[in-house]
Amino acid sequence: MTDTAHVNLMIDGRWTRAVTGQSIDIVNPATEEVVATACQAGREDTASAITAAGKGLDTWSRVAPWDRSRLLRKAASLLEDRSQAIAERIVRHCGKPMAQALAETRAATEVMDWFADEARRIFGSLLPGRTASGRLHTLYEPVGIAAAFSAWNFPLILPARKIAAALAAGCAVLCRPAEEGSACAAELIQCLMDAGIPPGTVNLLTGRPEEISDTIMESPEVRKISFTGSIPVGQELMRRAADTVKRLTLELGGHSPVIIHHDADPEETGAGAAAAKFRNNGQVCISPTRFFVHSSICERFTAAFAEATRKLKLGNGMDPSVDIGPLINRNRLEAIEQMVARTLAEGATLVLGGRRPAALERGFFFEPTVFTDVSDEMTVMEQEPFGPIALVTPFETFEEAIRRANAVHYGLAAYVFTKSLELAQQSISSLKVGIVTVNGWTGSMAEMPFGGVKYSGYGREGGEQGIFDYLDVKFANINWGYPSA
Repeated sequence: MTDTAHVNLMIDGRWTRAVTGQSIDIVNPATEEVVATACQAGREDTASAITAAGKGLDTWSRVAPWDRSRLLRKAASLLEDRSQAIAERIVRHCGKPMAQALAETRAATEVMDWFADEARRIFGSLLPGRTASGRLHTLYEPVGIAAAFSAWNFPLILPARKIAAALAAGCAVLCRPAEEGSACAAELIQCLMDAGIPPGTVNLLTGRPEEISDTIMESPEVRKISFTGSIPVGQELMRRAADTVKRLTLELGGHSPVIIHHDADPEETGAGAAAAKFRNNGQVCISPTRFFVHSSICERFTAAFAEATRKLKLGNGMDPSVDIGPLINRNRLEAIEQMVARTLAEGATLVLGGRRPAALERGFFFEPTVFTDVSDEMTVMEQEPFGPIALVTPFETFEEAIRRANAVHYGLAAYVFTKSLELAQQSISSLKVGIVTVNGWTGSMAEMPFGGVKYSGYGREGGEQGIFDYLDVKFANINWGYPSA
């Protein structure tokens, strides 16, 4: 397979270098050192992968569902066995603290295991026909070659969701991970190959996206795109997919509201909010960001939130005592600095953080940052910060909280804290998002659908719904007899 210093392409069951011989550097965001390289795939490599996927599809789509299930479960077992080594790659390549990296490997294993079961549950239907001898049959068939474009913030679970669902459905896959996540995706692919997935069924294309994406989007052979990333890129994929009428699943980020009602425990909620908000240094699409707190408890919540945040340790994720790692790269660091400066200029109050830590001379580190006195018109309340920025603001009435929570274009996740079942149900019904968590911070698990509404995209990954985005529906009108003359 790929070695620890270089990530190769996987095309037609073989690890291979890019035709041009070009590669890109993978930088440890905690040290700014180059820790690996990855092939830069071009048009010729991508075309070869599409051809290989076509042959793989011919084979894999004919594999019985129970056999697909068995191979996926074996891959999940291999992934679990290799979790420590893979987690170390996640830390070094993407900056995530070790505990969070290990949690990601467990989540990816659960996703693979879940879709191993779903491969056996692609149920059609058989109904009586319009005549005594007729039957009306619906069945599901794999959509074809699927392309999986995944982001760097969860370099293992994101490709695992897409690949596992596609394989369970009988599709062949082209995987293009974000550059920083190349090695983690390669480890996943190796588990699948070692499990016995046929050559060509899963292909890996690494490097910057331009030539890879262009070739895939232009190809009529690729029938499905699953993308996790930014809204502008998702919109461009939508436009380009129209030319060959590709099916899309899009997860385009969020700006998650947290509604903390008057009857919630402000100290307990504030303490939990710190760990949830600054997981992966806020580089999480469902990160809680806009905290709407009832005015009667807002001051107590803010104090508890700030106190818990101050206790979080910032540093290299290989240190087991570290809670928060670096941002992914210098561009993200500079973007957060600019967002903080703009938020201050627009009149918000800085409670803590707001700068690079003086004690860490290298790495793309930024202190966890909490603002109060924020208004809905501020840039940071309208645009996803995707970093360690938390925004706390009071509300007076339920209607105000819901209106402000729904005021942005995003609609991925939301969080609600209350002891009232009635308030919880009213909040769930009123929030315009794809995911709502009540009295907790978990918005993603293998057995439940993940995805959003509005500009956060459409389609679902995970759960019993996730496999159907990789399936076409066929209706057969079966007539056993013939009408009499």
